[in-house]
Amino acid sequence: MSTMIALLLVLSSLVGCAGETLTNVKNALPVSPAETIVFSVKLEEYEETVRSEDGAVLAECSYELPTLKALFEDGRVLETAASAEQEQALAAVETFNARFAQWKTNPGTLAEAAREDQAFRNESGLEPMTYTDDLWCAVYQTETLVSVSGTYSTYTGGAHPNHILMSWNFDLGSGTFFDPDFLEEDGKLKGAVTAELVRQAEAVALENGMAPEEYFWTDYADILADWSNYAVSFDEEGMTVGFSPYELACYAAGSQVFHLTYQELLPYLGSHSRALLGLEEQVLEEAAG
Repeated sequence: MSTMIALLLVLSSLVGCAGETLTNVKNALPVSPAETIVFSVKLEEYEETVRSEDGAVLAECSYELPTLKALFEDGRVLETAASAEQEQALAAVETFNARFAQWKTNPGTLAEAAREDQAFRNESGLEPMTYTDDLWCAVYQTETLVSVSGTYSTYTGGAHPNHILMSWNFDLGSGTFFDPDFLEEDGKLKGAVTAELVRQAEAVALENGMAPEEYFWTDYADILADWSNYAVSFDEEGMTVGFSPYELACYAAGSQVFHLTYQELLPYLGSHSRALLGLEEQVLEEAAG
């Protein structure tokens, strides 16, 4: 009799599990290949403190890391693809997030350098010191691109931390990062931007009562002509080109940041660049006007 009761209990439990499984499958929302996919970028904070074996702080790191997600219009996160378009969206997410995930390896590398420095300081009778690493970001997103501007600060000894302006521009359509040179289609954009940067830089020097060759490095015009290899980002108003301390002028002069409006850029942009920057409506308005 006990055997029969045990058998009935097992069968009862299996029926219960089967009923639950059927309910879950029935209530699950299927992924439709035709559902519209949108992208969302948010800044996530990542902090890590690395200590030595005796508990001393070697490195303190704090990063604002942009994180991209592909979403359905109802807010569900796309996790598995049911179409080529969804596969492309997931690939874009992976490419974007992988670039910024690399920052999470920095604390370990920084701590190793700090550990060597600490050993030297102990042998030399110097005060111990903590290495620091920080990244602050701002994100501009449209339906076609994500533009991230960042300020990186690191301190590994010396009179002051080092500050570096950084930028990342991502084409959501192709799922790839692009350099500003990518916008060049007719050979005129680079020269036009350079001329405007030189004009703005010379105005800054005059405002400070100095000649451009005194306020900036003497080859400032050549440095400005190479603007696409520095920190270039986009926002609602236009394009920003930033030069970190020491790149264009001495440290005391600080970072040098210049802005160009989309109206200034439009005459030198081809159709693909206008589409990427979301400027088609402005083009149509100008044509209508």
